[in-house]
Amino acid sequence: MSEPSPARIVADSDVLAADLLTGGDARTCLDHIRSHSWLTLVASDPLLDDAEAVIERLADAELAADWRDRIEDCREPVDQPEGDHPALASAYHGGAMHVLSFDERLTGAKGNTMVRDRVETAVRTPDAFATLFDPEKLYPEVVGGEYPGPDRDPRA
Repeated sequence: MSEPSPARIVADSDVLAADLLTGGDARTCLDHIRSHSWLTLVASDPLLDDAEAVIERLADAELAADWRDRIEDCREPVDQPEGDHPALASAYHGGAMHVLSFDERLTGAKGNTMVRDRVETAVRTPDAFATLFDPEKLYPEVVGGEYPGPDRDPRA
């Protein structure tokens, strides 16, 4: 299990699929991660399996397979016990302090309280995260020094 860090982020399967298929706040959030080498996308294999299945169901198998090949290079894999919720298990085992999800059972006050009782993480919708997340303010805490701006192309 990794030490909790605000630079480690989990995107639930619905957010991963929305990033690819619809854009919007899901893409904005994941673009933050892709644009900064010091931010880490944490995801278990079951989490990626779920996202791949959603993409295949909403688009097609070829796009889902291409997405899976690409996301494998962008994420830090973590182990997940069988039966655990993929996003929450990824956060717990990967030390992620942020979970992005559209699941109202997780993002609501009751769900967030239940999660915070067990894991040092906050579950937010992509629009809430996009509004609150500021890499310039986080950089001195995580890396140190003055924020240099994004250091990667999010589309590369």
